[in-house]
Amino acid sequence: MLINFQALGCRLNEAELETWASEFMQRGHQVTTDAAEADVVVFNSCAVTAQADRKSRQQIGRLQRNNPQASLVVTGCHASLNPDAVKGYLGVDLVVDNQHKEQLVESTLALVDNHNVNDNLPQPAVDQSLNALLMRGRHRGFIKIQDGCRYRCTYCIVTIARGAERSRREADILAEINRLHRQGVQEIALTGVHVGGYGSDIGSSLYRLLSEILEHSQIPRIRLASVEPWDLPDNFFDLFRDPRLMPHMHLPIQSGCDTVLRRMARRCKTSEFARLVDKAREAIPLFNVTTDLITGFPGETEQEWRETVDFVARTGFGHIHIFPFSARAGTKAAGLPGQVDGTIKKLRSREMHALASRLKQQELERHLGTRAEVLWEQQINSNLGQWIGYTPHYHKITSTDAQISAADISEVSIDSVSSDGSMLVNEGYQAQVMVDDIGQHDARI
Repeated sequence: MLINFQALGCRLNEAELETWASEFMQRGHQVTTDAAEADVVVFNSCAVTAQADRKSRQQIGRLQRNNPQASLVVTGCHASLNPDAVKGYLGVDLVVDNQHKEQLVESTLALVDNHNVNDNLPQPAVDQSLNALLMRGRHRGFIKIQDGCRYRCTYCIVTIARGAERSRREADILAEINRLHRQGVQEIALTGVHVGGYGSDIGSSLYRLLSEILEHSQIPRIRLASVEPWDLPDNFFDLFRDPRLMPHMHLPIQSGCDTVLRRMARRCKTSEFARLVDKAREAIPLFNVTTDLITGFPGETEQEWRETVDFVARTGFGHIHIFPFSARAGTKAAGLPGQVDGTIKKLRSREMHALASRLKQQELERHLGTRAEVLWEQQINSNLGQWIGYTPHYHKITSTDAQISAADISEVSIDSVSSDGSMLVNEGYQAQVMVDDIGQHDARI
């Protein structure tokens, strides 16, 4: 049976797809990157914003139209928040909410058996040394370390959709990392809803988990996905002195104004966030800090907005994901007074995008004259021989060097940055090398 996996939204959604793909392969099924040829399509949906909700609905319709014969399984936050509606979408055969994702493979196989989809399909012999991640054309593994969140930021629908915090056992995480490494994966990223809260329910911590991974695995590159800027101990960044832990963190600030942060029910003041960034940069030179920011949160005055702009400019982020406030039914922020006019939200978003572009240019220029090890992940243009890869600081680079192979790690020199901040030239490869956006939101890393 051929199974295709689709995800919208956060890196946690990607991590879950990789787990399911491995489970299906262990049962003798095959993964395909072509949804049109699949017997089953699994879609992990998103609902982080109203736009994500809309995109999830559109993607479900698109998948059904492109392959109406396939069994369509929908899960994720959009499906969990709107289960009855999703069940009624044309072509949806099965809805699995977030609380029952561990049973998704079993439920899907039961669905297929009931529909007699695979009565006449030969079960392929699957090479168990192959990794479902690599078969999907990826060379970075997203490792789900926990799910859910104990906090309730007033704008956030995800914590409602994902439920209470649940941490995976350290031994299970280590086993997965070591299995991926044996199968050729060179880099992993730890992901979850509240990554910084890992272990609160099992007597562990993110610091301890990272220490265990560094001690008991040999995987060359370890990343963290989005981490809320609290629950981190004072010595947390000492861990990054191990070069296997990549010098980049996505720390969502959401606003640079303390009064707005209080209305958001965020657990971090701007002064505390600034100290956290200082610790990172003191521990590791050129440490790349990226962030999320919401424009036009309810009640945000012009003065509060100016405070945010000033804070962002002082802090200097390598990349910023910018979201105009989206009122989500079921969240406290949707009913707060002082809802900001849409035009103002767009103007503030435009101003922040311009500032983010300037800061990104400055971030790239700091790397002039340095050398960086790039993990080459994927060939994006076979005619031109273009490959994409990532530096330790999570800058995407493309090269046409003929010697590159998937999963290679090779050193490049960074020689120049173009005026728009999008290009780096590496003379060692005699090729144009492009630094692209961080790409965390697909949604959050």
